[in-house]
Amino acid sequence: MKIPIKKLQNGFTMPVFGIGSWQMGGRHEQDFTNDDKADIQAICNAIESGIIHIDTAERYANGHAEELVGEAISNYKRDKLFLASKVWNTNLKYKDVLTACSSSLKRLKTDYLDLYLVHLPNPDIPIQETMKAMSKLKKESLIKNIGLSDFSVERFKEAQDYCADKIVVNQLHYNLIFREPERKGLVDFCRENDVFLVAWRPVQYGMLTDASIPVMKEMCAKYHKTPSQIAINWLISQKNIVTISKMRKEDHLKENLGAVGWEMEVDDIEILRCEYPGQKDVSDSVPLI
Repeated sequence: MKIPIKKLQNGFTMPVFGIGSWQMGGRHEQDFTNDDKADIQAICNAIESGIIHIDTAERYANGHAEELVGEAISNYKRDKLFLASKVWNTNLKYKDVLTACSSSLKRLKTDYLDLYLVHLPNPDIPIQETMKAMSKLKKESLIKNIGLSDFSVERFKEAQDYCADKIVVNQLHYNLIFREPERKGLVDFCRENDVFLVAWRPVQYGMLTDASIPVMKEMCAKYHKTPSQIAINWLISQKNIVTISKMRKEDHLKENLGAVGWEMEVDDIEILRCEYPGQKDVSDSVPLI
């Protein structure tokens, strides 16, 4: 299937749904007991199903996740894919950003990234140094677009002030349970400033698959969809929001694909926003600083 595309006013486009690679190959270090072949196959299955946005980072499995992605995409036309990676927050000095990007490109076996993100703010390294390096990478065509991850409104504004190029993405922990981007004004900020909010962990490790919750049960019946499909579509039906999800199992991939290609009614988006139980104001994983 063809994954729908969203477009910013400045012309930048992104698929509404992509595959993430966190925990593929390990967590923060390479896990030598990991089934790498299965992870490579999972990425290939996603591509074969029409998913072109692949999200990774040098931090994932200490670079090994990028190697797995590089292996998975090697048999596909590079210009048909949307490849995103991230520089970790200990590598945000000018030269370190350039070195980190070069290393990521080698592991991914590609000459460029469609999107390169600052993975997390680091208050100890001047943001102007980081953004100067990001703009240099873009000028040299090593990256096509610049993004941030887990940046507050204030930190995003500061980064943009020091960046010669438009920052097109803020990747954030956002779903029906974890609402920090709403509470901290980031959802509105992204819409008002022509930025994509890329929501990670859209089904919250399966926490959003409970069909017994009354409001979810109602939506599943109305749209003839599963709770996971409702949770994902709730995100991508909103303006300026796209999402990524890790899909190691083929049945999860098939189910998640059922979340795209249709649009939830505005009233239902608001009902879920207001009535979904157990909402949290702050991320349990990466609280904004």
